[in-house]
Amino acid sequence: MAAETAANGPTAGAYIQHHLHHLQKNFSFETVTQKDIIDFSIFNLDSVVWSILLGALGCWLLWLGARKATSGVPGRLQAAVEIMSEMVENQAKGVIHNAKSRKLVSPLALTVFVWIFLMNAMDLLPVDLIPTIWHSAGPAMGEPDVMRFLPTADLSTTLGLSVSVLIVCLVYNVKMKGAGGWAHELVTAPFGANPLLWPINFLMQIIEFVAKTVSHGMRLFGNMFAGELVFMLIALMGGVWAWQFNPLSGGFWLGVGHVIAGSVWAIFHILIITLQAFIFMMLTLIYVGQAHDAH
Repeated sequence: MAAETAANGPTAGAYIQHHLHHLQKNFSFETVTQKDIIDFSIFNLDSVVWSILLGALGCWLLWLGARKATSGVPGRLQAAVEIMSEMVENQAKGVIHNAKSRKLVSPLALTVFVWIFLMNAMDLLPVDLIPTIWHSAGPAMGEPDVMRFLPTADLSTTLGLSVSVLIVCLVYNVKMKGAGGWAHELVTAPFGANPLLWPINFLMQIIEFVAKTVSHGMRLFGNMFAGELVFMLIALMGGVWAWQFNPLSGGFWLGVGHVIAGSVWAIFHILIITLQAFIFMMLTLIYVGQAHDAH
């Protein structure tokens, strides 16, 4: 796949739209008694598969680093795991003052950081590499010619992660304050314990939970989706050069621009994917820390 050609290549818009499509599945079944079709709606199979694979890879790397840990001079993997673990633990101490909670939350935050970093790093692969490989295997597997391999550019993935963080926060709210204490907080904060203010307080608490969850997932999605689009536009420059190669034509200079722009953006994007993983991890710690604090 490439950019628009004079003969039969797709247009730039068609190229980008094709790469933004997901490999989707729709599971449904019939009930035994009523024979009604129960539709679980469509979900993005490619995002689910890549998320699971990269999550397993991240856990394996962390396990491998811990397994090979020695008291002597650490290897590169052990040193990297130790640096990340110390960084996360130091950040956790600043926002979660309960040492017992940190025993669970710190490893969780470390796993979140590594997992999101690996998912973000998929954006550094050539835009057409995995879709081309999938295209060659797709017909034999009976699958359509679509494969989107950047899970964090899928809103369902990032919102799924943020909802998971919300669930952890709700659990710690109940665990640290008790069901009655948290229920009391829901109707008395932030404006006071006057019964007339209970509906307003409860509404404000719900809005806060929803806003934090949505912004948590949208921030990661927006940055990664924008980066993915930039890589697609750079790939279009290379596609025009490939189809119109002529040392004296403007297409040739598009090829040069493709290499320069792709290299510069990839180097800059390394910072973005790391920063976004760190921000998501830090917000996870902050939100869980807030669940420990009484209003």
